[in-house]
Amino acid sequence: MRDDGTLDDPYAPSSPTTDMEDGTSTERTTAASRLRAYARDLTGRRRAQLALATGVVCCLGLTAVVQVRNEDADAATRSGSLSSSELAQRAEQQRASRSLDRTAAPSTSAAAPSAAASSANPDTSAPARKVAPARPTDPAPVAGLDDEQMENAEAIVRTGRKMGVPRRGLVIAVATAMQESNLYNVASGVLPESQDYPHQGVGWDHDSVGLFQQRSSSGWGPVGRLMDPEFATRQFLTALEQVPGWERMRLTDAAQAVQVSAYPEHYQQHEWRATRVVEAIVPAGR
Repeated sequence: MRDDGTLDDPYAPSSPTTDMEDGTSTERTTAASRLRAYARDLTGRRRAQLALATGVVCCLGLTAVVQVRNEDADAATRSGSLSSSELAQRAEQQRASRSLDRTAAPSTSAAAPSAAASSANPDTSAPARKVAPARPTDPAPVAGLDDEQMENAEAIVRTGRKMGVPRRGLVIAVATAMQESNLYNVASGVLPESQDYPHQGVGWDHDSVGLFQQRSSSGWGPVGRLMDPEFATRQFLTALEQVPGWERMRLTDAAQAVQVSAYPEHYQQHEWRATRVVEAIVPAGR
């Protein structure tokens, strides 16, 4: 406070001059206004400088971001420009590292011993699986027979074995069929009904049908049944076994006792061929 009772001006210079001390109130007011204007100007400059500094910092940040992105793009470009051999080498290294990880995994090493143990120690309590025996292959035709004749001979031999007939009876049956039908399943031209069943030819010897040329009118059985090689064979062998001493007879005599043919000696000529056929189907010792 001055001697005249006025307050000191806070914006007045630190070293007041004689003019200010002796000047009028108007001059002091003018000086104070100038000082306030100067202070405002100084504050505005500081704000401008602060804004400028802030803008510079922001620009530097954006520049850094752009530079980082450019570096990433360059890195991607460099990786894309790698040769195919380098990429393949890197892929192989990655697969090798993954395979090492899998080998070191505890689950794999733990599962391997259990699997090995299960294969080394099978469960013996489980019943063994039964394997069906392989069906024997059909023998090739022998003694001048074709496939159809050989199949019919097999049907005769197979049926006789089911009945338990000795080998001698099988030879007699095959020889008889050779003479009667030449080992073909023959239908009758006199009986059109017989031609409705599977057959391998047509004969005209009255109403005789099948491998043994049996006649339905003589009581051998229904026509349809006599056209079945297995049924016809059963009929013949059943009648043969009823002939007393048939096993000790000549082949032609045993056959004639069943067939009652007009040519009783014709059966004998087929004995050697029939024997060879039976041997091919059922080897000796079986």
